[in-house]
Amino acid sequence: MVDAQLRARGIEDRRVLTAMEKVPRHLFVDEVLAEQAYNDNPLPIDRQQTISQPYIVALMSEAMELTGKEKVLEIGSGSGYQTAILAELAERVFSIERIAALATRARKNLDSLCYYNVAIRVGDGTYGWREESPFAAIMVTAGSPQIPKLLIEQLEIGGRLVIPVGDRSSQALLKLTRLSENPNDLKQEGLGGCRFVDLIGEHGWDNS
Repeated sequence: MVDAQLRARGIEDRRVLTAMEKVPRHLFVDEVLAEQAYNDNPLPIDRQQTISQPYIVALMSEAMELTGKEKVLEIGSGSGYQTAILAELAERVFSIERIAALATRARKNLDSLCYYNVAIRVGDGTYGWREESPFAAIMVTAGSPQIPKLLIEQLEIGGRLVIPVGDRSSQALLKLTRLSENPNDLKQEGLGGCRFVDLIGEHGWDNS
C-alpha cells in the first residue's frame, strides 16, 4: 500500500509514510472487509459513514505539516483510523464525532493500540473544541458547504486547516493557513478534487 499507492503518487513526508506503515488499517474496518482494507478506495463503516482511501488519508496528513510536538483537532473520528495516524504524527489529538456509536468504536480501536494521546468527544464538530484551542492544525474528514469560521478562529497563527469544501456530490480539498489575528487573512491551496460524506452540523449541512 505505502509503495504502490502513496510513494508512487507523490507522498514524500517520511513521518506520514512511517505512520501509514505502522497503523494496522484492517483493524478499523468491519471484519468482512478486512481483506480490502489496503486497497486504494474508501470503505463503508457504521451509520453510512466511510473510512477514506489510504491516499487521501496520507495526502491530508501530509498537508498538516506535523513535526510531533503539536496539538491538533480532527472533525469526524469515524472508526478511528485517521485519528490513529494523527496520533502517530502529533503530541495530542482532540477528535469530535457526532455519532456516539462511532465515537465508542473509535475509542475502543485506539485503546487497543495504546493511542492514549487522543481525546474523543461526541458533538457538533462544526463548533470545534474552543476550550482546547488554539490548534496547530485542524483536519475535517467530511465535506462542508463552506469554511466554518469557528474552526479558523481556533487555529493558532500559522496553523493549517485541511478541509473538503463543495456541494454534496463533490468537493475541493483545501489547505488554509492562518496568517494573522484576522481570521479572514488566509493562504489557500487546492489539493485536488474529492468526495466525502457530509459535514453535518450548525455550520455545515443539515441532517435532512
